[in-house]
Amino acid sequence: MKITFPENKEVANDYNKPVSRRILSFDALRGFTMLWIIGADAFFIEFYHVWPNSFTKVLAENMEHAGWEGFYFYDLIFPLFLFLVGVLIPYTILGRIKKGVSRKELYLHILKRTIVLILLGWVNYGILKFDFHNMRWSTVLGRIGICYMTASILVIHTSWRFQLVTIMVILVGYWAAAMFIPVPGYGAGVLTPEGSLMTWLDQKLIPGRLGLGIYDRQGVMSTFTALATTLLGVLTGHWLRTSRPDKEKVKVLLTAGIIILFLGWLWGKFFFISRNVWTSSFVLYSGGLSILLLVFFYWIIDIKGYKKWTFFFVVIGMNAITIWVGQRLISFEYTANALLRGFSKYLGILQPAFIAATVLALKWLFLFFMYKKKIFLKA
Repeated sequence: MKITFPENKEVANDYNKPVSRRILSFDALRGFTMLWIIGADAFFIEFYHVWPNSFTKVLAENMEHAGWEGFYFYDLIFPLFLFLVGVLIPYTILGRIKKGVSRKELYLHILKRTIVLILLGWVNYGILKFDFHNMRWSTVLGRIGICYMTASILVIHTSWRFQLVTIMVILVGYWAAAMFIPVPGYGAGVLTPEGSLMTWLDQKLIPGRLGLGIYDRQGVMSTFTALATTLLGVLTGHWLRTSRPDKEKVKVLLTAGIIILFLGWLWGKFFFISRNVWTSSFVLYSGGLSILLLVFFYWIIDIKGYKKWTFFFVVIGMNAITIWVGQRLISFEYTANALLRGFSKYLGILQPAFIAATVLALKWLFLFFMYKKKIFLKA
């Protein structure tokens, strides 16, 4: 875990100061992504109970994962985060190479970050309880680490064309394996939770407890397609690093996002869209949406210069891993109840939504404190 303390008296990446174009927009979008993980989802779910109608019901439903098949807004959060990890890799890795960092130092840096993420993922899932048989070994942070490491090595040793081909091979290979490799007792091409190749491999290869009982969201085959999501981000990062005019960058990304989104939707008619097993169609569908969101943030923040509104998101985005792990280790819910449970009991039906909003506010204030103290933890 790396803790950075900027030497200057100003807060690093202050939203009022001139900053690198990529830093503010990327941190803001990463903060937007994390917002839903740290409590905005719970607020909208509770808000539906306060004001039940067709609109708030749709909002609440979209704060959950769709299940084996389908797509809700919440299914976009993790692929969007991985996509942003990929976007930054050409900046960080190629930037280090340009500065003369040796391959050995670069490999050690990548390996250290990967190991830290995997270990943090295990801590998050309870490795310190020493109940290894019932522990989930396949973690969100571990997947981030594996995808980061693999994509970084590809960026070091291959061109963007090879990376594009890698995405295509992964997507077609995943589809072909799911459709044509027979599963004992079920045969080939069975796309149910019980009979799919994805489930069978998870049961055979992942130790401990599977996250969804018979299979895991961070499963064996879906790790490959998660890498494809990361590589879509890498290709986007390569394009943004070029010296092309900003309008051309935005135009190309906007077009690419729409096309990729459409291809994912179309493929989903034949090979189901699923966050749970990260299908090939899901990679394209979520990837297209991720590109379009990045275009929006890049255009508004970096090109048009509307930056002040991003402060709320930047505070979250600059310590994303911190709060991802911290909310498991620190009981913000306990603090919220200790401070305001007495007051909130007079709110009646509003109480759960109020407490959910308070928990989110406490998490943000915790990150704001770190921001003001110029403490940024990076795996």
